[in-house]
Amino acid sequence: MSVTCEDDAVLIQRGKQPGEPHVITVNCPDKTGLGCDICRIILDFGLYITKGDVSTDGIWCYIVLWVVPHSSTITVRWSNLKDRLLSVCPSCLVSFYLYEPSPCSTSSPIYLLTFCCLNRKGLLHDVTQVLCELELTIQRVKVTTTPDERVLDLFFITDNLELLHTKKRQDETCEQLHSVLGDSCISCELQLAGPQYDGHQGSSSLSPIVSEELFRCELSEKETCSQALSQDLTKLKKASVTVDNSLSPAHTLLQIQCVDHKGLLYDIMRTLKDCNIQIAYGRFSPITKGHCALDLFIQQKDGKKIVDPEKQSALCSRLKVEMLHPLRVIIVNRGPDTELLVANPVELSGKGRPRVFYDVTLALKTLGICIFSAEIGRHSTADREWEVYRFLLDENFNFQLLNMVVRNQIVERVRRTLMGW
Repeated sequence: MSVTCEDDAVLIQRGKQPGEPHVITVNCPDKTGLGCDICRIILDFGLYITKGDVSTDGIWCYIVLWVVPHSSTITVRWSNLKDRLLSVCPSCLVSFYLYEPSPCSTSSPIYLLTFCCLNRKGLLHDVTQVLCELELTIQRVKVTTTPDERVLDLFFITDNLELLHTKKRQDETCEQLHSVLGDSCISCELQLAGPQYDGHQGSSSLSPIVSEELFRCELSEKETCSQALSQDLTKLKKASVTVDNSLSPAHTLLQIQCVDHKGLLYDIMRTLKDCNIQIAYGRFSPITKGHCALDLFIQQKDGKKIVDPEKQSALCSRLKVEMLHPLRVIIVNRGPDTELLVANPVELSGKGRPRVFYDVTLALKTLGICIFSAEIGRHSTADREWEVYRFLLDENFNFQLLNMVVRNQIVERVRRTLMGW
């Protein structure tokens, strides 16, 4: 196989007609978890994968993905998407002649964005949307509302373009925020984070009862439970994950049929990556409206098939949990206040799920619910780490937050937004 130049490693063919999928082709040296990294970036840009093909011989890989924006309001910067995808592709020359894992890149510097403004409905989502459009990733956040209805926001962010150290990039960020916040913006500052970040990256403290409800593996079918998903629950439970060792002498066939959701392929890829499972060939395609099928020929890290029944069962069970229950959403009492909690698993690499904060704030803005305070933290359970989003909600006339029916409506709207339904 010939070596292509790095610019040709990622090709994007735009759809010719409105609504027509765009085709992303990645042709580069392989590395463990490359499919996961690619799917994560695509999700981060607000794109939905409608179908895909992947093949690799362990040295070189070829991936084709058909994508569409999740929403007509999303503006995709295609050149930036290509650059981001290129950044996770191994160097063609080095990796082709010497197949070794690429060295870990240095982590991006953390910047502190501080602004104060007058409070209003949808404020937090409007700010989050600006940051997403600027390709600034929120690592931590601390949002508080003062008694005089002013909001003080601390956003700890990294720049996917690695340009936030420049005055031009900093000015662009503040100008975009001012244009959205208007006269309600009182102050806006951006600087390299120092000890402030260390003070805000501690673990999220949850009571044992709340932790048990938030991180349990199975969805409850009780309508009174705040995890209830009304009619969606029945569809979710119909997922099928099976393994077959009879069709290939060297690979195990993993077959998946399930309800589609935003980031489904990412959830599958990150699970396989964390389990040290390698994909030789895979196909992802829709079967009926809202449902999809995947056929993946896989191997263990040692290059062998998965023949141990216990390992097969463990992998299938883990995939089902990650596909059916990738995000946890509950509402609890926090003293006299009402708190919305959202949690997602963190990859072993330390990366959280993209656009969670964006989707939750969008759902709450759509419902007309104001956020009194918000935090992002990490929480460790016995077997994994979680990213936990905490929102204290403001009571209003339209939503009596102590009412269980209202709480279930909020949970359902937030979850449906996160899942893309």
